Amino acid sequence: MNTEQPARLDWFKSSHSSGEGGACVEVAADATAIHVRDSKERGGPRLAFTRSAWSGFVAGLGRDRT
Repeated sequence: MNTEQPARLDWFKSSHSSGEGGACVEVAADATAIHVRDSKERGGPRLAFTRSAWSGFVAGLGRDRT
């Protein structure tokens, strides 16, 4: 995990998120990392993951956990 912040990012929220202010995260990508933040605290803390770490995380989301 990396905590350095790039100057400008284009943030995206899931199309599954409601517009009602629920618990959502936003993600943005740059050349070396995937950045994650709380959509309700846009100026708050952010996380940055390597592209390979993020790919592993996303791949794990689709696995059956039974």
